[in-house]
Amino acid sequence: MALRSAADFSCPICFEIFKNPVVLSCSHSFCKDCLQIWWTDIVILQCPVCKRRSSKSEPPSNLALKNLCEALLQDLSLEESTSAGTEALCNLHSEKLKLFCLDHQQPVCVVCRDSRTHTNHSFRPTDEAAQDNREQLMTSLKPLQDKLERLSQVKVNWDLTVEEIKAQGRQTEKRIKDVFKKLRDFLQKEEEDRMTALRKEEEQKSQVIEQRIEALSREIAALSETIRSTEKELKKSDVSFLQHYNATVERIKQRHLPEDPKLASGVLIDMPKHVGNLTYSIWNKMKDMVSYTPVILDPNTAQINLFLSEDLRSVGCIERESRLPKNPERFDSYTTVLGSEGFHSGTHSWDVQVTNDANWAVGVIEESVERQGDIPTGYWEIWFQNGKHKAYSSPHIDRTLSVKNPIQRIRVHLDWDRGKLSFFDLDTNTNLFTFSRTFTKTLVPFINTTSVFPVRVLPMRLSVQFET
Repeated sequence: MALRSAADFSCPICFEIFKNPVVLSCSHSFCKDCLQIWWTDIVILQCPVCKRRSSKSEPPSNLALKNLCEALLQDLSLEESTSAGTEALCNLHSEKLKLFCLDHQQPVCVVCRDSRTHTNHSFRPTDEAAQDNREQLMTSLKPLQDKLERLSQVKVNWDLTVEEIKAQGRQTEKRIKDVFKKLRDFLQKEEEDRMTALRKEEEQKSQVIEQRIEALSREIAALSETIRSTEKELKKSDVSFLQHYNATVERIKQRHLPEDPKLASGVLIDMPKHVGNLTYSIWNKMKDMVSYTPVILDPNTAQINLFLSEDLRSVGCIERESRLPKNPERFDSYTTVLGSEGFHSGTHSWDVQVTNDANWAVGVIEESVERQGDIPTGYWEIWFQNGKHKAYSSPHIDRTLSVKNPIQRIRVHLDWDRGKLSFFDLDTNTNLFTFSRTFTKTLVPFINTTSVFPVRVLPMRLSVQFET
């Protein structure tokens, strides 16, 4: 044991010799109590040294280390008892240092106390002075320990932030690839369909012309044979010519000479049908697979129990163990998520499909509100709670609405410039409530829900308008 120092057997948290040491899967050891205190209020249990996650909230004891530490403590206790028998002596008077000068802040002997150097000074027994100074030092050390703990918590949260950034990058990349694959698949199928239609028209029209060419070729061949035989008769002697003349004339008369054949209209490829306004035609068909939603939800603002759809248009709530980092944009007390963009002028509308199995709220909130803790004011909403619908804006408006049937779809219409915020029941086309006030700050759409069934922002219908 003499070859090892006490520092080799010190806990990395309290820096004291291990007491009831436990060992993590990463092989790092800590005092059991120190580790449990360190893990207080931490969502993901990590090693304080290497940050590797621990799968066990109650790690096993390190019995070998415990035995070594107990042996070390016995050796240190023996050394202290031995050294206690040879107390330090005063350099000037070779007396034991039993007093502590409060003025000079140093141990002294009884002879020093009576010397001119310490005239009118105050003294305390060394054990009392040591105890007082220990308590004072411990008091001074406490802010440093608290600071260390806070910084360690910040580092853990920042480590989670790095993990979340990487996870968001992977999720976003997958979503982008999925969308572009869908577009590519659509364009590829559209190209194949159009090429098939072109080849079919080409084949059909070519077949018609080829059939007419075959008939024309037969007519040409017959006429050529008649002409050749007639020219042959013309070259015969007079007697022979005259003997076959009537038959030759009759053969010529039998050849029916119809009008020269002509091409009918529409025999060529209808190119305008295939390539005219091609990009517009494709885009117009693409509208069926393309949608636009005026409000896109921001996952960075979502309270930890909320889960968002891949397209960031719907949100639900479920109790779960969070692995998300704490960031200033995120709500911590309300199950709320914000839209990705705020409004500080103009008119804006969006529709929300709600559920009535649990509480929900829909409205706008000032972008600058503090999102940690209670939100006393700065939001306007229609909310559903315990079977009742209310128009609410703290601290002045809390009105129960008369609604015959549960609301399924709600439209939010914001006229920022005129200071109007209206809510409509889309199924009955009735105005539920209108807030009137002068808006001065950027307003952001929000959804609050405690339902596992998603509340969804509905896409808008797309239309085409031509301008000349």
